[in-house]
Formats: sequence, C-alpha cells, structure tokens
Amino acid sequence: MPFEPGEKLTYVLRWENVPAGTASLEVMPLTTINGEAAYHFVMTVQSNRFIDLFYKVRDRLDAYADLDMTRSLHFTKKQHEGSHRRDEIVRFDWAAGEAHYSNFGEKKPPISLQEGSFDPLSAFYFTRTTPLTPGEEVQRPVTDGKKNVIGRLTIRERETITLQDGRSFDTYRVEPEMRHIGGVFKESDDARLELWLTADDRRIPVRIRSKVVIGHFIGELVSTEDGDSQSRTAAAHSR
Repeated sequence: MPFEPGEKLTYVLRWENVPAGTASLEVMPLTTINGEAAYHFVMTVQSNRFIDLFYKVRDRLDAYADLDMTRSLHFTKKQHEGSHRRDEIVRFDWAAGEAHYSNFGEKKPPISLQEGSFDPLSAFYFTRTTPLTPGEEVQRPVTDGKKNVIGRLTIRERETITLQDGRSFDTYRVEPEMRHIGGVFKESDDARLELWLTADDRRIPVRIRSKVVIGHFIGELVSTEDGDSQSRTAAAHSR
C-alpha cells in the first residue's frame, strides 16, 4: 500500500487569498470493525480564529475500510460549518448488502449497496492505490449512506506545480465527481474538487482546491509524518 498507519499529512488552508486554517489526513492504527481487521482514516478541517468570527469550521471524518481496500466497513462525519451541523453515521451491513444511515440518531431507511462500495474518504485512499494515466477515468461505487452511485475520478493531466513555500512537485491533477455524494464541506450546487497527487508510488496529495458554498478553499501540504513516527517535510517528494 502507498500508505501505512502513522502517516499524517498536514495542510495550511486559504479561503480565496486569506489564511483560513488547517487540515490533516491521517492513517490511524489498525482496528477491528465487526470482527474484521480495518484501516482507520481520519480527516479534520479547522478554521483559524479570524475565520471563526464569521464562518467557524470544525469538521472530522472517520472512515474504516478492509485491509485489502476492497470496500468500506464504517463511516462517521461530524460537521460544524457556521450554523450547519451534521453528526452522521453510516453502518455497512455487507451480509445484508445494505448501508444504514443516521444523523443525530435520526435514521433513514437502509439503501442497497453495490459490491465494493466505499465511503467518500476511503474512496480517496483507494485512489492512492490505483495507477493514474492522464485522460483516463477511475470508477468505483461510492456511498454517503443516503445514495449509492458510481464515483468517477478523472485524471486531467500530469503537471509540475510550485507551492507557496517554493517547493515544486511532479503531480497528476485529478478531479472527482462531486454532484451526487457529499464530501467534507457543506455542498453547493456547483461544488468542485481538484487534487494534485505526487507522480510516484505514494500519490500524496500536495494541493487540494475546493469550490464550496462560501467560495474557494485551497490547501497546500506543509508536512508529513511517516509510519515510523518521525516527522519530516515533503521535500523528499519534490523536484
């Protein structure tokens, strides 16, 4: 796998051109879900004190997938964005082929799962295990517990980018389809997400750009931590 427990990626966020906060992607220690060994992925987003004054963001996603990265096992999303709140749980019942969704304990009727379905965060980590070729499209069933669709990730181009701190990276720019499945930020009708993944076998996202209901967020990688718990910058992946 291109990732292992202990990997932590930390990003600085900008809203338009204003410093906005931090985000992180972390692979936690392996765990067990309903008797099955699982990866545990965590994504957090936190606005800074200035942004808090008018649009406070405190988001956390916890995703659990089997060790072969063939399907999701459990998913939770705690979302606080301005006045918008969510406390979602998606329970994957593969024996019955169903996903069970609740928000603040209020349950919806279960939906049928397509074989190999991932939650939105595990789907991203699945992308990191997949070879990328510009012009091609990666497809996989994705569910947020309310609907189950074929998620599509388009590999736009291979591109060398330079971050604000001056580091340059050889990357693939990819764009997941956002119309049907909710992600981290509160959805808008024309939501769009772009990722720049390193063009090596780890496929680390070094830049994230998202168009959401209140404008554009850009996140750039500032540090990584590997499974051996030794912190370092991502300079080893730059060109």
